[in-house]
Amino acid sequence: MQKEGRERPVVYFDGVCNLCNRSVKFIVGNDKKHQFLFAPLQSDAGSLVQNHLGFNAKKEPNSVILEYKGKYYFRSGAALNILRILGGIWSIAYVFIMVPSIVRDFFYNIISRNRYKWYGKSDACMVPTPELKVRFLE
Repeated sequence: MQKEGRERPVVYFDGVCNLCNRSVKFIVGNDKKHQFLFAPLQSDAGSLVQNHLGFNAKKEPNSVILEYKGKYYFRSGAALNILRILGGIWSIAYVFIMVPSIVRDFFYNIISRNRYKWYGKSDACMVPTPELKVRFLE
């Protein structure tokens, strides 16, 4: 599964988080080039990347990891890079990368820690449509 230097961006997300699932739907709806791939952190692919990074999604406030061209981005860095890769009007948000990550991640972590309380949680991971399934890693 893990391939160094993967050219297509991969978004690893909390598959039971309603906010995260909405974010994936947002990315899909704005990904005109169909470049993004996805994997819930609860999937085999998500487990492999967590093991590779020495990361435990249940203990850390991250709800998204972006793998792109051999690099991994976390928290606000992942979100801003996703918007940059989407391009168009969304790439303007990348200007916030100039804000120190400690400040950006402070706010990101507040949302991440409260995401289940504020947005809810599903009993199971999102089931992609047949058209979208080809963009999900096993």
